[in-house]
Amino acid sequence: MGLVGRPQRLEQVKETDVNDRAALIERTCDEEESSTDLKLATLASLHPNIDLAVLLDLLITANGSVEQVLEDIGSSNTRGSSKKRSSTSIGYQTSLSSFRKSPESPTSKRRALTRRGQVLHLYSPEDIANNTPCSIVHNFLPPHEADDLLRELLNEATTFERQSFKLFDNVVQSPHSACFYVESLEEQKRQKTEYLYEGSYLSDVRQITPQMRKVFAKVESAVNDEIAKRIRYFYPEAKKLKYQSPRKWTPNAAFVNCYKGGGESVGYHSDQLTYLGPRAVIGSISLGVARDFRVRKVVARDDEDIASPNNSRADAEGQVAIRLPHNSLLVMHAEMQEEFKHSVPPTPVIDPHPIAGNKRINITYRHYRDSFHPKHSPRCKCGVGTVLRCVQRKKVNKGRYIWMCHAGNTPGKEGYDLALDSRR
Repeated sequence: MGLVGRPQRLEQVKETDVNDRAALIERTCDEEESSTDLKLATLASLHPNIDLAVLLDLLITANGSVEQVLEDIGSSNTRGSSKKRSSTSIGYQTSLSSFRKSPESPTSKRRALTRRGQVLHLYSPEDIANNTPCSIVHNFLPPHEADDLLRELLNEATTFERQSFKLFDNVVQSPHSACFYVESLEEQKRQKTEYLYEGSYLSDVRQITPQMRKVFAKVESAVNDEIAKRIRYFYPEAKKLKYQSPRKWTPNAAFVNCYKGGGESVGYHSDQLTYLGPRAVIGSISLGVARDFRVRKVVARDDEDIASPNNSRADAEGQVAIRLPHNSLLVMHAEMQEEFKHSVPPTPVIDPHPIAGNKRINITYRHYRDSFHPKHSPRCKCGVGTVLRCVQRKKVNKGRYIWMCHAGNTPGKEGYDLALDSRR
């Protein structure tokens, strides 16, 4: 599908006489097997002011139909909403929403832009909110505050450690370093003696730094604003989701991750809900080197309508890549952890940051709910506390919450597969 190496063909189409273009469109549309390059070239010849990346996204949305893309663009022009953003701006693209025929209601079923085996790159906040369970705020902090926070955490990161855990009976280390931060000395002590992670207690828990404390209020305000927008424009009847906390989101803990170079990453996963509770919201600040954040929808293995023949779910509905530049705030909304997985993939090339060099610092602010303190959670018969999970593998049970023994993920321990409790 690549456009690299095909410039002559594209230019040839652009130079086609206007009187022949109708015939060219008809010929392209009649050929079901026409290459993506030819379709893109045809569209580019008619709309040279629209970025090729946007045309490709529209073509994917229209299931490869050139006629449908032209109809959508024509409808957009009629409404007078076809203002173009400069294609020379790095990290941004023209919003796909300008080509939609009509506004969508919170209860309407949204058409997926992604396809199996493909990665759709989105940049504008509007497109990210419309097509993922996330929202993004660019240039979140005043520049000097962002830089001060980055410098402070780069210094902290020199003593971060990599977490060890079991994966298929093998003990492995996380592909990046991290550390956990809490608000007070009292909470620091509780975290070391009461809260289990991967079946063990954390030995390195720190109090939040001065710069982290300084931006706490701004994170809280921005995340609550984004939650309100999400509820109003995306949730049925403009109400919070079932099991979502009825209270205001208040961050009281944070994981700080450090990715050194393009090789350090984290694979597809969902964040633990054990102490956050169902339908958790997480606010994530990115500092330093820009990296891609990928999202994919979880597909049950026995979902015959979606799952691929080889029972692989990883690319069943494709992936969305969100670019996270320095000083950006990403909000993972209440549907994220139960219905999607996310990752930061390795990359062969990065653009060095003037302060961070080849490093990316990521702060994930979380709200630990009092009702999900370990004293309220069931314990397994092996003596290890349980973790809260949402069933994702089977369609018949998808969306059910279960408490499971987590000792099996701890090096040197054996756990039980039995689910101790469940609810919808």
